[in-house]
Amino acid sequence: MRNPRQISAIAPSSRVLARAMTAKIGPHSGKVVEFGPGTGRFTEAILARGLPPENLTLFELDDEFVDFLRRKFPRVTVHKTGAQEVQALVGSGVSTVISGLPLLSMPDPVRRAIVGAAFDVLEPDGEYVQFTYGPRPPVPPEIISDLGLAVDRGHKVWANLPPARVYRFRRA
Repeated sequence: MRNPRQISAIAPSSRVLARAMTAKIGPHSGKVVEFGPGTGRFTEAILARGLPPENLTLFELDDEFVDFLRRKFPRVTVHKTGAQEVQALVGSGVSTVISGLPLLSMPDPVRRAIVGAAFDVLEPDGEYVQFTYGPRPPVPPEIISDLGLAVDRGHKVWANLPPARVYRFRRA
């Protein structure tokens, strides 16, 4: 309520959406990064899939969420900074970036910087996973093309308020 443009959600993500977002993560996934974890719904799902907490790094801007996440997930690294800092703080070799960021509410240059930063750290076959409430991918075709990406449209998750669609981005 205090900062609707930063959160851009009327309700926390559902467990069903969290399972869809984290479907390809497992105990041997290697390094995983999460952008915009909020209250940790996707974080919980990632850890429930067996990823060691030491292999998970979170990027969150909200002070209250950062404090909450650090208490709830003490063995997970939580950075209070923007996603664009991922390369400086994590380096390369990331298998998956899970994003709960409200990309549709951001200007194109910011979206490009965030998705570009993800692909700066992802392994060659790594994936950037993003959901949206809108009918199209949350990244415009021009940015997808400029970054040399392909996008897979996932299924609609009806058990979420509002319903959401998961998109998986990879290098073309």
